[in-house]
Amino acid sequence: MDAAELVARVAAGERRALARAITHVEADSATGRAVLAGLYPRTGRAHTIGVTGSAGVGKSTLVAALAREQRRRGRSVGIVAVDPSSPFSHGAILGDRIRMQDLTADAGVFMRSMASRGNLGGLAETASGVVDVFDAAGYDAVIVETVGAGQDEVEVATATESTVLVSTPAGGDDVQSMKAGLMEIAQVMVVNKADLAGVETTVMQLRGLLAIAPPRGWQPPIVKTVARTNEGIGELVDALDKHRAYLRGSTHAEVERRELARAQIIALARAALYREALATAAHEGVLAGLVEEVATRRRDPRAAAQALLAAVWRHRSGAHEA
Repeated sequence: MDAAELVARVAAGERRALARAITHVEADSATGRAVLAGLYPRTGRAHTIGVTGSAGVGKSTLVAALAREQRRRGRSVGIVAVDPSSPFSHGAILGDRIRMQDLTADAGVFMRSMASRGNLGGLAETASGVVDVFDAAGYDAVIVETVGAGQDEVEVATATESTVLVSTPAGGDDVQSMKAGLMEIAQVMVVNKADLAGVETTVMQLRGLLAIAPPRGWQPPIVKTVARTNEGIGELVDALDKHRAYLRGSTHAEVERRELARAQIIALARAALYREALATAAHEGVLAGLVEEVATRRRDPRAAAQALLAAVWRHRSGAHEA
């Protein structure tokens, strides 16, 4: 099946074609890139939602509950579950989440687990492409759950419109550490496991952090949930719907869409440059020498990085000339 046929079948909602297209996108193959180019004009209809937060806050349970509530409201749901990578195979360690297994029998839900592949942002480089495939396939909501990598997970904001930041009453130290990074990307704050002691203290801490955060048009609400019993999940979906309405109708919406596009371009360009730098280092053997020079203090790391980039440009120029 070539790229054009995949595009047509994905757009028609064929699940088998959708799975095949996602596989090509994950592999960053020529077919995958062609599929994304063909599908992108069809995107922009789905509500894309990122769910992030530290490990142990109950993200998988929350995502499952969120998907069920979306289905209860008659919406189709695509789920991208980004798992930690195996250091050996680079495949997802957790696979499809056990807590979401009951969703797999629902024809209105399509779930895909992806490996983070060591991405510092907690998202695989191709996750935003998979989100676009779901969007073009006609799913009403696309939910991205990141690995529990804490404050470094800001890259979820480049893949989704609405970002949910999850914390728990037991995570007071985690809440305090959110001041730089995660607080700026969240559109909805969730205090999960709200049946535990200390929930009001956590809510007060979050309100305090929001009060000192840089001003913006949208003020993130704080929603208390108990995902395992569905408590507060309806209120969470209501908050997400309000944010989507804000994005669609606010005078700030056009600016935010362009900022999202800018962030996506930069993130993908950075990932491509990183990948190319590693490929050049392996091909020309320059990295080992630079490592030795930095380790023995004969060259500083910044100069070594510039030397590696120079090798990349030389390699590219040689490839183009050939």
